[in-house]
Amino acid sequence: MSDTHFDYIIIGAGTAGCLLANRLTADRGKRVLLLEAGRKDDYHWIHIPVGYLYCIGNERTDWLYNTEPDAGLNGRQLRYPRGKTLGGCSSINGMIYMRGQARDYDSWAQAVGDANWTWAQCLPDFKKHEDYYKGADALHGEGGEWRVERQRLRWDILDAFAQAAQQAGVPHSEDFNRGDNEGVGYFQVNQKNGWRWNTAKAFLRPTCYGRPNFEMWTSAHVSRLLFEVQADGTKRCTGAQVWTGDEMATVTAEHEVLLCAGSIGSPQILQLSGIGPAPLLGRHGIDVVHELPGVGENLQDHLQIRAVFKVKDVTTLNTLANSWWGKAKIGLEYAFKRSGPMSMAPSQLGAFTRSSPELAHPNIEYHVQPLSLDAFGEPLHAFNAFTASVCNLNPTSRGSVRIRSPRFQDAPAIAPNYLSTPEDRKVAADSLRVTRRIVAQPALAKYEPQEWKPGTQYQGDEELATLAGDIATTIFHPVGTTKMGADGDAMAVLDSQLRVRGVAGLRVVDAGAMPTITSGNTNSPTLMMAEKAAGWILRDAAR
Repeated sequence: MSDTHFDYIIIGAGTAGCLLANRLTADRGKRVLLLEAGRKDDYHWIHIPVGYLYCIGNERTDWLYNTEPDAGLNGRQLRYPRGKTLGGCSSINGMIYMRGQARDYDSWAQAVGDANWTWAQCLPDFKKHEDYYKGADALHGEGGEWRVERQRLRWDILDAFAQAAQQAGVPHSEDFNRGDNEGVGYFQVNQKNGWRWNTAKAFLRPTCYGRPNFEMWTSAHVSRLLFEVQADGTKRCTGAQVWTGDEMATVTAEHEVLLCAGSIGSPQILQLSGIGPAPLLGRHGIDVVHELPGVGENLQDHLQIRAVFKVKDVTTLNTLANSWWGKAKIGLEYAFKRSGPMSMAPSQLGAFTRSSPELAHPNIEYHVQPLSLDAFGEPLHAFNAFTASVCNLNPTSRGSVRIRSPRFQDAPAIAPNYLSTPEDRKVAADSLRVTRRIVAQPALAKYEPQEWKPGTQYQGDEELATLAGDIATTIFHPVGTTKMGADGDAMAVLDSQLRVRGVAGLRVVDAGAMPTITSGNTNSPTLMMAEKAAGWILRDAAR
């Protein structure tokens, strides 16, 4: 800490921050500081795939957020995991490699008025860092840092569900990442030889650690950003104040500050720094540096409705892991083969289909698991069962992230406002009917599936939507809270190159920049956005 002046400061060593650190330090003439509020990713459960069970809800690796009581969830609050360690959410997430649909990116390009965000222009940025297990082709890359592999297990109950989905009209898919993800099949995952492959391993080690122009501080919590008034009267971000656990340090950036703290952390830091809705800042006694009413608004998330079915005469994790012999078998298989249940992502089988036949594109996603429990982190049920979780890919409900106080130590108020629109409640009810239709197909009949949750006694639209509120939970995909947008969009926080509107020297590069949520898991789209941003930053520096 003897020299606290850098060319670039990256706040957040998560999914986007690790890639940016790698790309920007490639120019040995530029000094880069990477700040992470969490600790190093040296906790063993980060790297064993099933370890997400021990990372979520663990202060060692999780911010331990909770949502506000939510009317759409009948007053319930949800645990809201966010990664607090090197690698960020890529160290605790489900490891699923999912890009979404081509139409997601084409709609972004139209909304922000920039063709750089079309699917055709985003695809090279996905491929640039990809290391696809089948090798390169027109839609996949090889030799990049981000490893994509097949899962190292299969389950009879999941194979039967896949067959049932096909009998219900959902086509088979070997690859959900070709622009149209309709179909059913096993997810591809970010793993390497049975280990979790997080962004710290992919982009920091060994590359950045060996570069003399790279510096990283862990357990370094940013309290606020710093600004100066330029000659023309506009504001420029010049650095940040950082609590290191022992002292408050000031760090400065010659070129840019890159805020990569995620859809919860980035709006919180902006608001604490005086950038955001003026009424909110005023309530907490924070001077307005630049008013941007969209900071913390536009929160979107995928709400999964977890239907549970009891089954007979088939092995599920409930039965396997609820005996000492089953646990020993699981441990031995992973120790010797790096396969089996300890290698599995939280969800193994996926399906994308329509909640209603008149829709032009798949609008719901299934995460199917050979297990059941009340919530992740809770014990498995004592009975044999599988879970078919279904989420609305394109929710119309919008929530917010707002500071509660001017103290950086205080968690913000997270209010997703799930199921707050008639459209979302209708999709919730219809998606449960699609689940029932799939489970009723002949392929599953031999296992005699019985609906345990929500229960077949519930049939009407409103009662199914209400029941969805009772059993649904987040699938951990918050986006949109610092969205990019066109010049005429009063709620746009960023321009189309992720620069904060009205403030020089500051970008937000994380999932908060998404104007709308992607049609699938959000980790790899965030990497693509960071890849694109790195290109713009390096280009600007070369001018």
